[in-house]
Amino acid sequence: MQIVDLRSDTVTQPSAEMRAVMAAAPVGDDVFGEDPTINELQTKMAELTGKEAALFTASGTQANQTAIRAHTQPGDEVICEGWAHIYNYEAGAPAALAGVQLHPINGRLGVLDPDMVEAAIRPGDHHFAQTRLISLENTHNRWGGTVYPLKEIKKIRRIARKHRLKMHLDGARLWNASIASGTSIKEFAAQFDSVSMCFSKGLGAPTGSVVCGSRKFIDRVHLYRKMYGGGMRQAGILAAGALYAIEHNFERLTEDHRRIKALAEALNQLPGFVVNMQTVQTNILIVDTSLCRKKAPEIVEELTERGIKMIAFSPTRIRAVAHLHITDNDIDRTIEVMKKLQTG
Repeated sequence: MQIVDLRSDTVTQPSAEMRAVMAAAPVGDDVFGEDPTINELQTKMAELTGKEAALFTASGTQANQTAIRAHTQPGDEVICEGWAHIYNYEAGAPAALAGVQLHPINGRLGVLDPDMVEAAIRPGDHHFAQTRLISLENTHNRWGGTVYPLKEIKKIRRIARKHRLKMHLDGARLWNASIASGTSIKEFAAQFDSVSMCFSKGLGAPTGSVVCGSRKFIDRVHLYRKMYGGGMRQAGILAAGALYAIEHNFERLTEDHRRIKALAEALNQLPGFVVNMQTVQTNILIVDTSLCRKKAPEIVEELTERGIKMIAFSPTRIRAVAHLHITDNDIDRTIEVMKKLQTG
């Protein structure tokens, strides 16, 4: 049975060409700063984001958490959106590793109301944790891959400057946000003191992320990467995959966006399935199944039995993600299977 795996854009396999580049990559001891391929990747990412420096990390979580730790001290507070990845999917790391608490605010499509952000900033009183950092997410995973518009980010940035707060961007899928909006990565990154980006999602590299910021900030991130066990020695093999992915798989993200939109439009025509098309902006699709006879996990199980893999986000929500292995035929097959599922 042919499998159509729409669970995530992290399920991709490196191509033969990417594997060849990785196998041939010159490497050295990165803990000593001597891996030439990692150094090349870090230089490229600093230039791409318009920051002074960058540091390669093992994962998006490690990138976000080292950045949070470098921006804060134990007892501080970080403002984020209520469905943010750092709040829901990073295993309580801000509390466990940085000793900070998160202050989640409900947004709309992942976008925060600036007035609500300003109201959430703690007063300078000994009774309160002190607000030090505002963290935004772009694209926003839980909201369905929505793009945080640059004009809205600028509003939050003005508030941060007014209150002398730092800004961090969880840009795991900033690649997708840039392609979908026509806003450059550098334009997005300019509004933040630090930016994290992943190579193992839409770009299809096997692993790795990066943190970008000022030299002084990245020096602190480097300390915490070491503390969190992130010194990976001859990891240029992994960095080579990331460099290949940037060169070959960035611009093609438009194909993923087109395919997920086609799937969303088709599912909206099926009884029981509801897709808010406002959220279909990049490569992620959230399907509301509250009108279906069965709960989302049951539907996902039946789809899996038919060779279509998705994820149940809740009892009434299913997520599907397009990536470089998904073809037009895969989307057509998925639509047909879901039609039969509803009529069977």
